[in-house]
Amino acid sequence: MTTIHTGPPPPLPPAVAAATVACAGVPIAAVTPAEGAAAVVRLAVEGAAADVHLCNAYTLALADTDPDLHRLLRAGTLNLPDGQGVVWANRLLHRDRTLPRDRVYGPDLFLDVFRTGQAVGLTHYLLGSTREVLDALAAELSARYPRARIVGTEAPPFRDLTAEERQSQADRIAASGAQIVWLGLGTPKQDHEAARLAALHPAVYVAIGAAFDFVSGNKPQAPALMQRTGLEWLFRLCSEPRRLWRRVLWGHPRFLIAAFRTSTKGHRS
Repeated sequence: MTTIHTGPPPPLPPAVAAATVACAGVPIAAVTPAEGAAAVVRLAVEGAAADVHLCNAYTLALADTDPDLHRLLRAGTLNLPDGQGVVWANRLLHRDRTLPRDRVYGPDLFLDVFRTGQAVGLTHYLLGSTREVLDALAAELSARYPRARIVGTEAPPFRDLTAEERQSQADRIAASGAQIVWLGLGTPKQDHEAARLAALHPAVYVAIGAAFDFVSGNKPQAPALMQRTGLEWLFRLCSEPRRLWRRVLWGHPRFLIAAFRTSTKGHRS
């Protein structure tokens, strides 16, 4: 198996300067939910070219087996602790640090940035899912935040884009004037696309996962108690067993192995 030497994690840029801790060899920002939302807004206001990744146990498990994804996350502008398991692992493995107790939950980050971004006129682009979900999502966001500015929505085909299609997509985003592009394309595709697009045009590209489905009402969210106690995975597994069984049965153990191995060895095999 390939050995990936991680070394010290790269620092965050000045715009989002914050403490980071290594989890499964990936630098994770030690921020509260409010601090995470403020960092995204600040990057957008400053016109940064940034890729932001919401990291849960499955994301980091995939990175532990995929050198390209691992390198991408290590080079990312901002990695936020989306999973409660990631928060708990960091607090356990970095007991010498005072770390936040709460995760930066993707759907909440999505809504917080829309809410706070109204005050500074941030422009948003929604990329992913289906046309039906995007229409419902845009309507819901406009109802909640009437001053929010959605300058584009796009449901790409469920296949790899051609080089020409990729360029056309980047051109549409640039022409829209979007400061934040939200990507709901599934892990790890959305993470690769966020990094690719950030290299082509300055904006903040946030790999936001299932937030489109939850906020639009297309899929139910786990009850708050299950979220607080780290049992959201059980609710989602019961809701979509055929799609999510591997994420849980393979991803969670692999994450624990990666997190504890890299904390003691500083590299992974």
